[in-house]
Amino acid sequence: MHKLLYRVFMHDIRVALRRQSDVVAVFFFFIIATSLFPLGTGVDQKLLMAMAPSVLWVMALLSCMLSLPRMFSNDYANGALEQIVLSNQPTILLILMKIFAHWVLSGLPLVLIAPVIGLQFNLNTDALIVLAESLMIGTLALSLIGSIGAALTLGLRGAGILIAILVLPLYIPVLVFGAGAVGAIAIGMSSNGAFSLLGAVLAIALVVAPVATTFAIKIALE
Repeated sequence: MHKLLYRVFMHDIRVALRRQSDVVAVFFFFIIATSLFPLGTGVDQKLLMAMAPSVLWVMALLSCMLSLPRMFSNDYANGALEQIVLSNQPTILLILMKIFAHWVLSGLPLVLIAPVIGLQFNLNTDALIVLAESLMIGTLALSLIGSIGAALTLGLRGAGILIAILVLPLYIPVLVFGAGAVGAIAIGMSSNGAFSLLGAVLAIALVVAPVATTFAIKIALE
């Protein structure tokens, strides 16, 4: 079973890397979009620090959303998704591994580059660490929640817009708690409360999203 999960994971990684432009586009969108704000606001360091949590988190959310239409579309088109559903293996675990592969390609790069971008906003070391930690938790939750929207829109035209309509309301708690954690530590307050709530959202998404996504995929394949 472990070997099968690993093969599913590596399959998605290899397929994505064959289309490097899609992965790079999301990564550079985040870098360029966030870097424009320090250029536009000038030298007001206090304003930059106040803006940082919201700007970085909103751009991370939008970057993750850009990659959602491709989460299952290739496997849906070539029949691989149907083979996963028809196999005797636990479908939910296989789908969960595909979601994790999506996060590695779309969320993890943001976690790694965000502290570097945060330096442009005059964030201190503690805030940069919390930024990376909150994005580590939050982007995984975004991928899990987004997988539901990606599954519900399989085979539909204009899937990107439909996914945005479906998942944006569900993304709001992740955005609020993630930005809240960074904002709290930036002004010298504790971020424990926001982290606890962000972790709770991830726990709920980890339980609900794979089941809901698998169910939606089965409906799309009927």
